[in-house]
Amino acid sequence: MTPSRDAAPVVLVHGLFMRPWSLAFLQWRLQRAGFHTLGFAYATRHQPVAESVAALRQRLQDLPGGPPRFVAHSMGGLLLQQLFAVHPDLPSSRIVTLGTPHLGSGIAVALARHRAVRWLLGESLGYGLLGDAPAWDARRELGVIAGVVLVGLGRLLPGCGLPGDGTVAVADTLVPGRRSQRYLPVTHFGMLLSPRVAAESVSFLRYGHWLKRD
Repeated sequence: MTPSRDAAPVVLVHGLFMRPWSLAFLQWRLQRAGFHTLGFAYATRHQPVAESVAALRQRLQDLPGGPPRFVAHSMGGLLLQQLFAVHPDLPSSRIVTLGTPHLGSGIAVALARHRAVRWLLGESLGYGLLGDAPAWDARRELGVIAGVVLVGLGRLLPGCGLPGDGTVAVADTLVPGRRSQRYLPVTHFGMLLSPRVAAESVSFLRYGHWLKRD
């Protein structure tokens, strides 16, 4: 049986070095659950944060179906922090972030000391990766999913910390003002293909809480 459609749209925001296709599996799962979805694309290395905020704000104008909901991976969650700081009156419903370093990325801080790496990261450093993102607006319902399988850069580079998802330390996801936190056995990029992450996201977007624990 096809689920009934949710009126409010869900906007998906990708992370650093990625494009909307990286969220394709999650988007498909949300659509199967009855959500109307749309992706937002931005040039993570080359587009200053102010331009990305303006572009996302423009994309949100005149969306049908009521205040939008959001699912953001990694740096995409930092873009949402910036968006709501610049536009505090922007309506929104529930928000899920996946592996977002809300308090800054330890790996980015460690690597940004090197000139070549700063060039590689480019404009992304202005989104809050260094720990200078605006405070989260606690009036907005935020559910944070953090991975705890340490596979990725965190095994080779300083800054990820334990526990973590191989790219982002759990401690860096613990933004004050979040409504709820969920720890799942996934890596930073594996969470994009995880049916459990998708199911938890559906639950929080729809009901404001996670699935019941096993």
